[in-house]
Amino acid sequence: MKRRKTAIVTAVLLIMISAGIYFYYGFLFKEARNIESETPDYTITAVKLLEDYNTNPKKADSLYLNKTIEIIGRVTKETDSVITLENTVFCLFNQKLKNKSANTITRVKGKCIGYDELFQEVKLDQCTLLNKQIN
Repeated sequence: MKRRKTAIVTAVLLIMISAGIYFYYGFLFKEARNIESETPDYTITAVKLLEDYNTNPKKADSLYLNKTIEIIGRVTKETDSVITLENTVFCLFNQKLKNKSANTITRVKGKCIGYDELFQEVKLDQCTLLNKQIN
């Protein structure tokens, strides 16, 4: 009887250890998404994106939040690693931008991280400049 209890306890402990290892490596250490190589889920203008968030924020979140989207708009502000399109879409890049593209129409791909009510901007991170300018 004692031998059987020991075997059951050992089996339960092995299962718990295996589950812990699976959780630790399977969920905690997932590779980060490579937004640059992903195909965009949506292509939209900066003005339309903000309009969607102003009209129905919950629906816009369900469509765009944590999705890879391609944004088209005029660059209205630019710093070392940030471009703002149409004063409404904040695009954060992983690296410093080399070429200045202020006041040009540009195409940017990034991951939508939501709407900032304080600044009234839609925020994207892990952005990539798809082309220097359009027109």
